[in-house]
This record gives sequence, structure tokens and C-alpha cells, in this order.
Amino acid sequence: MQADPRPLSCSMSRRRLLQLSALAGLGLLGGCSRGSAVQLVYGRGELPAAWAKRLPDPWRAMPVDDPAAVLSARSAALVQLGDGWLDASEATAWQPFVSAASPAAAELWEGLAPEAQPLTRLFRPEPAPALAYPWAFGTWLLVLRNRRDLVARAAEGWSLLLDPSLRGELLLPSSPRLVMDLGLRQLGLPPGDPASFGDPRLGAQLSRLRGQAAAFDDSDGLNLLLSGRVEAAVLPSQRVLPLLRSDTRLTALLPASGSALWWNLLLRPSQTRDVPPLRWLLEAREKPLLSRLLAAGWVPPLRRELLAEALSSWPPAVAALLYPPPAVLARCTSLPPLAEDQRRQLQSLWDRSGSSLP
Repeated sequence: MQADPRPLSCSMSRRRLLQLSALAGLGLLGGCSRGSAVQLVYGRGELPAAWAKRLPDPWRAMPVDDPAAVLSARSAALVQLGDGWLDASEATAWQPFVSAASPAAAELWEGLAPEAQPLTRLFRPEPAPALAYPWAFGTWLLVLRNRRDLVARAAEGWSLLLDPSLRGELLLPSSPRLVMDLGLRQLGLPPGDPASFGDPRLGAQLSRLRGQAAAFDDSDGLNLLLSGRVEAAVLPSQRVLPLLRSDTRLTALLPASGSALWWNLLLRPSQTRDVPPLRWLLEAREKPLLSRLLAAGWVPPLRRELLAEALSSWPPAVAALLYPPPAVLARCTSLPPLAEDQRRQLQSLWDRSGSSLP
């Protein structure tokens, strides 16, 4: 960042004082005391309020505007990140999440579903230590607004995205990698196999898919869909599921070929000495809090049998979106951080696929 060329003033505006007070409260100003609070820093909207307010003393949940600000919170004892931000930091930025000697550690890890295990090690091979606690996960859904004709063709799966009636009426994720995942699934190629990106059909498929899109914006996608500016959107399940009971205009589909998985993680920065509040973590698996989390679209990535009772209170169609059936979940894949050569390859593929757009 360049130095501010404006001259310094001996006085401060009230607005600036408020900004500095907020930063000091988060421990983002050097030399400021943390006080007695122990901070869990999270991106705004990325931690359920019903859970955050149960944090035991002296813990405090501190929201910031985005994941970049989370990574800048140097004095945090615990931070929340989505899996898409894992490549923004080195594994050395984190320390083992809990001690193996902790009484609650066995319960914490043993309850996790197999799909969550690679996330605990940040996708490093065993016997790498567990650096992250995956506390919520889900899929990406095709959400349709007042399109019963397309709902009737749900068996076509992700190929529905290429329906001519959706040209200019479709909103796709802002991440090129997620759009590539959709293209691979349309072609029937295994998304988890790096060789799939070398398939000569993929570039043309991406061009067709990108040509359908009105915009690439999953952060504001739900608002665009609800306002009628688009008729279809590919959105993370957490944002969609809370609305399905109340808004009859919406239908959400998870194709049988599955989708990429999204993950929400808690990590322990390398400099902290504070131990995560394990009892609080385990509360998210128990009623009544578990029911509230599911109603808000936050699904703990636990073994299926541990969630069976809570899911049984939901209509089967919605329960299958909250926690996909085994055959569908087996086709869902996580997106590990890319090596630099892989990143260059995918960037080149993405650039080429856009060169033929009208």
C-alpha cells in the first residue's frame, strides 16, 4: 500500500476515532492490549449468531467484513475461514487445533464424517496433524425461480444450465474453479482428477456455460434471483435452504452427479496460547442448537448416523439437500488448494474459454 500523500493532522475526526476504536477492539492495532477477552474472529455472516452467543467467558466473537480481514487479525485465538481461502496462507500459520491429550479431543474428531478428514489436515497427507476443525459443510445447488418446466426435467442435472431459455437468465458462481467444476460434471468427467482439465472438450464446454451467464456473483446471487433479475442461480446450500419452506417460488436441485463441497473451518493461529472451547464446539451437535443450525442451513459434517434423528424432522426432499444421500455425496468433491503450476494451467484454460464469447 502506498503512503498517504496528504499531510498529517494533529486532530482526529469523530469517524476516525470510531474506526480506530473498532480496530483496537479486534486487536488489529499494534501495541494495543487485548484486555481479558479471547477473540474468535469471523467474517460477517459466516458464524451463526445462535452459536456465537453461547461462547463461554472470556471468549468473544468478533465479526469483520471479509476473509482478508480475518487473516489480518493477528491477535485472534481462533479464526473462521471458508475452504476457498486456504491457499491464502501457509500451513505454518496454524498450529494443531487441539492436543491429543485433551479429554474432548477424541469425541471431536471421531464424530466427523470421512469427507471432513482431509480438511482437518488442510489436505496434507497423513500423518500431518489436524490443524482445522470443519464445523459446517454443504453443496452447491441449482436454484430455479418459477420454472416448473425445468424442475420437471431435473433428471438432466447440470445440463439444465445450458437450456436456451436460461441464456442471460443464469447466475453462476464468481469462482472460475467452481464454474469449471460444473463444466466437468456436465461432460461426465471426474472433477477430482487433474487429468480431466486436459480433456479437449472442456474449453468449448466452458465457453457455452459462460455464454449462458448474466453474471458471476454468488455473494449477491440470492437477491438477484429473488428480485426476478435472473431465473436460475448456482448457489451454496446454506444461503438457499432457509428459504425453501417460506418461498414457494424457489426450487433447489442437487443433481445426481453431485457438486463441489463448500466448507467452513475454525483454525488456531500459530501464535496463540489459548485452547479452543471444546465444550462449545460439541454443543453445535446437540439439540436444541443443532436444530437451529440446520434450520439456518449450517450442517455439521458429522457421520450420517449422528445426524439421522435431527434430519428426520425435515421433509425428505429437504433433508436430502441438507445431507445428500450416500450415492450423491460420494460424487461430491472438495476443492484442495492449487499448486502454482495447476493454477497457471487453469487460468490459461479459463482465459481461452472466454476468448470465443460474443
